[in-house]
Amino acid sequence: MVKAEELVNQSIEELEAKYEDTCRDIFELTSELRVSRKLEKPHELKEKKKDRARILTVLRQKKNG
Repeated sequence: MVKAEELVNQSIEELEAKYEDTCRDIFELTSELRVSRKLEKPHELKEKKKDRARILTVLRQKKNG
């Protein structure tokens, strides 16, 4: 789980890269869920989605001001 405090100290480029990685992870987890109907660690999907939201929030704050 990524904390917002850690994200604030990163640059916009690093945040965008982290966002892309998180989206890729979410895609892989949802694909695995569709195929096998079961995830080994189902809590990871929820955590990744929350991390993605935190990253987007910090990105927007940095870009707007």
